[in-house]
Amino acid sequence: MTLVSPSLLAADFLHLDSEIEMINRSEADWLHLDVMDGVFVPNISFGFPVLEAVAKTCRKPLDVHFMIVHPELYIRQTARLGAMMMNVHYEACTHLHRTVQEIHAAGMKAGVTLNPTTPVCMLEDIIADLDMVLLMSVNPGFGGQDFIENTIGKVGRLRELIDSKGSHALIEVDGGVQAETAPRLAKAGVDVLVSGSYVFKSPRPEEAIRSLRSLGGAEV
Repeated sequence: MTLVSPSLLAADFLHLDSEIEMINRSEADWLHLDVMDGVFVPNISFGFPVLEAVAKTCRKPLDVHFMIVHPELYIRQTARLGAMMMNVHYEACTHLHRTVQEIHAAGMKAGVTLNPTTPVCMLEDIIADLDMVLLMSVNPGFGGQDFIENTIGKVGRLRELIDSKGSHALIEVDGGVQAETAPRLAKAGVDVLVSGSYVFKSPRPEEAIRSLRSLGGAEV
């Protein structure tokens, strides 16, 4: 079974309440929240007012992905939301180990994201401390992009690193996850699928979530 974390970035923000109700009814395991600052990535999404509103009504664990500079400044604020996972970019953290320690100390699980051109070997010295690694399978910043094929092989390399270091980190993939790519990712060993447009733009989003979740994959 693969876990499914629908990405709120693709939701209808004019009717966010009904979108969250759909997530609550669905078989989604988590809700993925992309925070963008227009500096680390060329887009601005939403900030803490939206996160706080979502946290009040969403009954799924919050999988918060910070695509921002200096994410360490927002650890306490994110913890106060009740977030389950705080995910920061390797490329945005000068002192990554310290940031991971602070996330854990705040009571959250710690995830680290790699951009498409960042090799998995960059996590060799910290992989044992991580709860999850998110591989971007598109360039971060915008939804609806085409899947980067190199991600399939990258999942395999990350799985080898995790196993060799005795890590328990989950592998999450975000970007271009849909009916054609999801089965291949699950077969490669992905634990968590993030999907935005495929879920929220579907005429039957709950069915789309169910189909992703039913895929075979690594045991979680």
